[in-house]
Formats: sequence, C-alpha cells, structure tokens
Amino acid sequence: MAKYLFIGRYTAEGAKGLLREGGSGRRDAARQVVESVGGSLESLYWGFGKDDFYATADLPSHAAAAAVSLTLGASGAINVRSIPLMTAEDLDAATKLSPSYRPPGK
Repeated sequence: MAKYLFIGRYTAEGAKGLLREGGSGRRDAARQVVESVGGSLESLYWGFGKDDFYATADLPSHAAAAAVSLTLGASGAINVRSIPLMTAEDLDAATKLSPSYRPPGK
C-alpha cells in the first residue's frame, strides 16, 4: 500500500458540522471513508492557520486516493489536497532511473 497525505480546509458549512460532531466524530468519518476503499487511516490532526486538518492514510492505489479526495471535495464541506508520500527506498529507486531530458533552448 502507498501512503498519502490529505491536507484540507473546512468551508463554513464544514466548520459548523465540526462544531456539532467534534474531532472524534470527524476522525470516525475519516476512518470510514478510507476503509471503504480498502485503506487504513494512520493519523488525523488539526491545526491553526491556512489549513485545518492533516491526515495520513495507507491506500491500495492512486485510484483509491483519488476516489477519497473526490468524495471529500464533492461534499462541499471541505477543500482538500492529496499528496502521495514516498519512502527513502522509493526515492532511492527514482535516483537509479535515467530519464532522457533536453532543457528548453538547448
């Protein structure tokens, strides 16, 4: 499974829902949506500032991550960004590849 980071901001309606349900209710909802596509929720934290929450999840595919992200966004309650996360081993494998590239103008 691959690990993904979801970063989001609540809309006004989403913030009202958070006030009604509390953090535990939203954590349970996050767990449910991730598990519904065969994944597992690793963590969910809230913060102050530009972003309201940060979640990490193990998901079976990019399609599963996209499905979660699309479902969250379509709710109208949050705006979310999804970021695939790489391990050191993933990065090691990337450094062993030799893509052919010509910079602009060369």
